[in-house]
Amino acid sequence: MNIILDLLVLLLIIIYSYLESLVKLFIPRRRKSVAGEIVLITGAGHGIGRLTAYEFAKRKSRLVLWDINKPGVEETAAECRKLGATVHAYVVDCSDREKIYSVVAQVKKEVGDISILVNNAGAIYPADLLSTKDEEIAKTFEVNILGHFWITKALLPSMMKRNYGHIVTVASVCGHGVIPYLIPYCSSKFAAVGFHRALTAELEALGKTGIKTSCLCPVFVNTGFTKNPSTRLWPVLETDVVARCLIDGILTNKKMIFVPSYLKISLTLEKFLPERALAAISRIQNVQFEAIVGHKIKMK
Repeated sequence: MNIILDLLVLLLIIIYSYLESLVKLFIPRRRKSVAGEIVLITGAGHGIGRLTAYEFAKRKSRLVLWDINKPGVEETAAECRKLGATVHAYVVDCSDREKIYSVVAQVKKEVGDISILVNNAGAIYPADLLSTKDEEIAKTFEVNILGHFWITKALLPSMMKRNYGHIVTVASVCGHGVIPYLIPYCSSKFAAVGFHRALTAELEALGKTGIKTSCLCPVFVNTGFTKNPSTRLWPVLETDVVARCLIDGILTNKKMIFVPSYLKISLTLEKFLPERALAAISRIQNVQFEAIVGHKIKMK
């Protein structure tokens, strides 16, 4: 009888959840304030990280900016100060665990406890697997996922003590589907999505529901890291568009942030399609970008 009761409760929860989602389509979500919050953004010297820092600066957050590129992160910091934000910039290699732990301790001493973490730093090396150097594969995983572990482990204790905070994982559509010539990148982004989902479940199991989580999954973004990207079905996004979607998702505590939003429907449908149909969609999509194939640069 208990299992029958549990299944009935599950059915009611599913119905309620769908009705709630339907209602929210017509009622704007409540947005939280991030004024005064201490926000750590990795990879803040360029692209999504930089534009996200601007969005937080406009909302009077206190910013802690990390990047391996000193001129880049200092330029971001200067622009954020012009927007009225208090900013602390640090040069950090997010593949270096000991450096991460050292700078986290420094930040806690100089600034305070981080309340919003945006794990944004990333690495990508477009190439076929045999043309990808071993150190490039290692660097991809060290930055795109292992760095998330080290930074989150270092900052989570203070969040758990207060049962308050927000952890943002910047992943990709490549964390849900695959693209040739990006095997290490796709693998690391699948790991990042898994990290977000598992962390979300663990925080809930521990009763730390005051710590929110979000995961950003955009299609190709024009950051310059992937040269000449193009597709027939997906847009190539500008960083300011992605940053605005990300800040909106954070302010509304959205768990999974797809950009564009219809990606969620597309990825759901793909789960029910046969392999032959998926191959046909891939041909229609015709994703192209510069990649090293057979040790030569080609458009793929």
